[in-house]
Amino acid sequence: MATIVLEDMRFYAFHGCFEEERAIGTYFRVDTTLTADTSKAQTSDCLNDTVNYLSVYQTVKMEMEQPSKLLENVAERIATKILGLYPAVEHVLVKVSKLNPPLGGQLGAVSVAIEKYQ
Repeated sequence: MATIVLEDMRFYAFHGCFEEERAIGTYFRVDTTLTADTSKAQTSDCLNDTVNYLSVYQTVKMEMEQPSKLLENVAERIATKILGLYPAVEHVLVKVSKLNPPLGGQLGAVSVAIEKYQ
């Protein structure tokens, strides 16, 4: 079993409850932690025997391009899609953070994490 982490993926997207957020957009950060059986790849040194990081990134990017009101919805869609597309992944943790959220004060980010198992 191995842990594969794609961290600090940055996207400009249009998620939010406020109309202004969905109109002008803002920056988001996504971190994913995948647990997968990579024992074959560990000895074969072959990309086809593991989870392709580029493909996972592209999956996250596609989901980030679909506007949602809630970070919970975005994180759930990403986690569900990863488990559906990558059968080697047995567990996924997805954290979506809205950077500098418009909450009337100084705040670096607000985040939602969703954890799912195969």
